[in-house]
Amino acid sequence: MAQHSLHVSIGILGISGGSLLLLVNDYASSPEKDLIPHTALGIVLVIIAVLLAYAGISHSLSHAQLFSSLCLTVSALWCGSGLVYILVGQAVVPPTELRSSLVPGLAAFTLALLVIGSVAVVAKKAVLFIIAVGISLACAHQIAGLSATGFGQSATAANYLLVCVVCAYFGFGRLLCTITHGKLELPGTGLRRKAELKTEQNQGCGDAVSVGLVMNLLSASVLVCPLVGVVPQLSVGHVPWLWTAGVFQLGMCVLFYRAMDTLAATFYGFTALLKFAEGYSALLLYFVHSLYSPVPFPVVFSVLFSILALFSCQKSLLEGVYQLFFVAYCIAIAAQPQGFFQGGTQGVQGAIFVSTAGMLFITTFNMVSTTLIPTGRGYFNALVTRIQGLTLRAHDKDLHVPHLGYSKYADAEVLGHACNVLAAFAITATVYDNNPLSVLILPWVVVAGGIQLLCGSVAFARGKTFESTVFILYGMMWSVWGLTRYGGLYGDTRSFNVAVGIISFMVFNCLVTAAALVVSVAWFAYALTFQLILISFLLDAVGALPYGYDIGVTIIFGLVSFYCFLAHIFNSTFQSPLIPLGKPLVKLSGVGGGADICPHVPARKASSVHQIAEIMKNGGICGMPTDTVYVLVAACNRPDAVIKAYKVKKQAQDRPMSLWISSIKQLEPVRHLLSPLLLDFMEAAWPSSISMVIPRGPWMDTFGLGDAAKHIGTPQSIAIRNPDCSVATHLINLVGPVAVTSANPSGEADTTHHNQVYAKLGKKVDGVLCDGPSPENIASTVVDCTKIETGHIGFFRVGLIPKSKVLTIFEEVQKRHRHGQTNSAFEHDQYLPDIQSSGEDDTVQPGSGNSTPSTVSLEQSPVLRNGS
Repeated sequence: MAQHSLHVSIGILGISGGSLLLLVNDYASSPEKDLIPHTALGIVLVIIAVLLAYAGISHSLSHAQLFSSLCLTVSALWCGSGLVYILVGQAVVPPTELRSSLVPGLAAFTLALLVIGSVAVVAKKAVLFIIAVGISLACAHQIAGLSATGFGQSATAANYLLVCVVCAYFGFGRLLCTITHGKLELPGTGLRRKAELKTEQNQGCGDAVSVGLVMNLLSASVLVCPLVGVVPQLSVGHVPWLWTAGVFQLGMCVLFYRAMDTLAATFYGFTALLKFAEGYSALLLYFVHSLYSPVPFPVVFSVLFSILALFSCQKSLLEGVYQLFFVAYCIAIAAQPQGFFQGGTQGVQGAIFVSTAGMLFITTFNMVSTTLIPTGRGYFNALVTRIQGLTLRAHDKDLHVPHLGYSKYADAEVLGHACNVLAAFAITATVYDNNPLSVLILPWVVVAGGIQLLCGSVAFARGKTFESTVFILYGMMWSVWGLTRYGGLYGDTRSFNVAVGIISFMVFNCLVTAAALVVSVAWFAYALTFQLILISFLLDAVGALPYGYDIGVTIIFGLVSFYCFLAHIFNSTFQSPLIPLGKPLVKLSGVGGGADICPHVPARKASSVHQIAEIMKNGGICGMPTDTVYVLVAACNRPDAVIKAYKVKKQAQDRPMSLWISSIKQLEPVRHLLSPLLLDFMEAAWPSSISMVIPRGPWMDTFGLGDAAKHIGTPQSIAIRNPDCSVATHLINLVGPVAVTSANPSGEADTTHHNQVYAKLGKKVDGVLCDGPSPENIASTVVDCTKIETGHIGFFRVGLIPKSKVLTIFEEVQKRHRHGQTNSAFEHDQYLPDIQSSGEDDTVQPGSGNSTPSTVSLEQSPVLRNGS
């Protein structure tokens, strides 16, 4: 709650600071001279915009989403206008064009903030209403001031004064309340209780939807203004608005992946690509007087939009119909050679402007209101259920769970394949070497490659190493080749240096093609056809490209990419039937992430822990996270499982397995066989990352190990531990004491991620509890307790727990024993803290090395042997 309030304070105070800046500038400036130079004003506005974006994104996908929408909207407003001021200050845009550069963007934000303010009234949020309406009126008066010199500046300053005062009061009030933990709070600025935070959770990502719609409104306003005569034509002064919209929509794309909404993330990835292409077209007019848009290509984009609109109907009919406007927009671009600069295209943007304003109001209203405006939810599902043979997937939180564990992000393969489709068909257009910039291809190829880098990052976050490698490699290739071939860097001559670079990409793609053999037929065809494209790039670089070869292979790759796009979006919607992607052409043990692997279940679910416990009770061995690295565990009461784990691990003779318990209470049946001082030391030190090497004895017979007992510890001693990990202790509590070894073949590095367990041990493992990367890569501290009765303890290994801390604990236990305070015979159990888990192999045993003896009286103990 404190962090939540801090983000609110940062956002509110950021708006207050920006309002104060614009207030002073508008009030003190005159038509002849501005108080603050345009460059300085623009830089400060951009800095404040970044601060607001941080507050909005940090607050996104949580409570009070209306506040997040407001912060991000104001951030985009000041970012775009700040960049315009910088261009004017640096004489890139003439001062006479300041009005035509600012008005389209200000008009869009005037309407957007007015909509947000009206919804704030419905939600009874007075502060947000004052901020939104105040800045909206300020934008409107700024437009009036730009249209008529000297008119509106005082009104603009008055509006910013109101916003500044309200934000300063509320922002400092919330900050004071946060710092004092609620002891001091100004009236109306206190922290809300949890019960008051439930009214803004009707839509899990409503704030991201609202901001994405505002960016669509912004670009539509910029493009429709030349049509209605507000500005003469698109110019370089409009580029900041369009590219600001593109950047913010890419940010919303990531938030949608975080909210597990693949369809919305794909849609805003598409629209971001359009924004960058629009901005590039406006920028290109600054260097090139004529611009030609390749006619066939945007038809491909319209097909992708059409399929996306169809599948988006499962969310709501309104959303699917809204996306059809962009289908019409792409068709309009394809129908006219001048693309974004002709009346038909700009007319469709006028329709998008009107529809987006309506969508913005409906989405924002439904985000905060308990009474929802109907959007056609459920009609698509009702229709599909009547079609025999089609079965919809359940859209729950497990829809995007990967085979190997879990992820905080949805699958990005739909957008990644779509970008390959766009880039492949874009380069089929004819380009003349003497003026490649005159053909609008560069943004479709380069920006599509950049978005693929984003898709690769999301795939990497999901643990999909192969997919992330493909998207990042291909994204880099599209970006580099697009800039070289279509950015005017190629020139009239071919270069051997370019050929060398392409050969490097071909070598990498050969490895990708080989890896695709163990994934699926579709991925193999995908990688192989891209290799053909790389060959065409190489032939072009050395001037030996056969006529038509490049167009043929890019069309083939584009069709393969389109098939993958359609398969992934279809298979993520329907459970049956499925569009086949093919089985692996080569099968290797321990390679692949298909449905035939052992269960990989998320450790955060109690049901998953019970599932792994049942596997272990039936003689299975499983990978488990702990407080250090991942380990391989087997139930002690299943000797066959212990022997299996020993053989799977290929355990070295000097690296025996260790014994782990969930709490000291599991030693209750043998407490009479153990030293009271040792039991007290265990109770004081556990649960923790401390392993204790204790003498071997008949007490081990009670765990049901049988002949497998010889694989745990040495003939003289055994390592025992109670891990400080809620997942591990819960599992051990269900199964009983377990035999533990590291989840990697002997001699290899520790396993620090659940994906590595299966990769290293293959089908020999019967299940894996998945908890992502290990919280610690440091081993546990191994303490020698074989001579504890003499007052001596030694250290085989000092790991995560410092030696000084262990000695302090032991000293306190010894003091209690001197005063006659012995172990209370397990009267209570230890509390198990709920922390993130991981695991480790505590196999350090007496046998071959030296321990470091220590006592609280600093006396020397006998030298013991260490097997590590």
